[in-house]
Amino acid sequence: MGARVRKKTTASLPPAVVRRNGRPRTATAASRIYADLRAELVSLERRPGEPISEAEIALSYGVSRTPVREAILKLSDEGLLDIFPQSGINVSRIPIAALPEAIVIRRALEETPTRMTAELATASQVLALRSVVERQREADATGDREAFHQADELFHATIAEIAGYPGIWKLIQQVKVNVDRFRLLTLPQAGRMATVIAEHERILSAIETHDPDDAAIAMTRHIERLLGDIAAIKHLNPEFFDDQR
Repeated sequence: MGARVRKKTTASLPPAVVRRNGRPRTATAASRIYADLRAELVSLERRPGEPISEAEIALSYGVSRTPVREAILKLSDEGLLDIFPQSGINVSRIPIAALPEAIVIRRALEETPTRMTAELATASQVLALRSVVERQREADATGDREAFHQADELFHATIAEIAGYPGIWKLIQQVKVNVDRFRLLTLPQAGRMATVIAEHERILSAIETHDPDDAAIAMTRHIERLLGDIAAIKHLNPEFFDDQR
């Protein structure tokens, strides 16, 4: 599959980040390109193994290659892009050996916010979480995997926010970047989204009854289930995985 870029123009950038000559400041452009590319990589819009063209991205944003290169170097540091000198840039394949550790780290990081939320959540906060689960139910009904994933992210982020530890969620996002790519490959499985909704319902039920132990157990089981999916998903999508890292 060839490299794809979305057409971007400086008109789409907020006025505050555009110089008088219409060109975005380099630092701001690099941040914008980084955020957009990262979203495309994590969502699998850009597939593992797909080539990336600095020139095409620079053209689509109307910038020089400098901010594009800055964004690409940062994404390479995160393990999302592979840079081959004199050869090119490719979307990194998902490192199969790194997934179990990343899942275990996420499990450990989510336990405390989940317990705290079960202790602290108000009725209105429980309703907010329930509305997120309803959004997932609607996405499941329409087969909208992207909307489902976004609601899934919001569910976990809201738990961290209610607990008073939004910084933990930011840390989790850094840890789980390849887990997210892997998780998106699980969503096409029949009944998968319904299973996730049921697991979120169990977490939410424990939060609503202010049972931190049950909430933590439900969250742990929800995250750990991914460990049992690795082999099957790799078998279905072998071209997306790297056995060497």
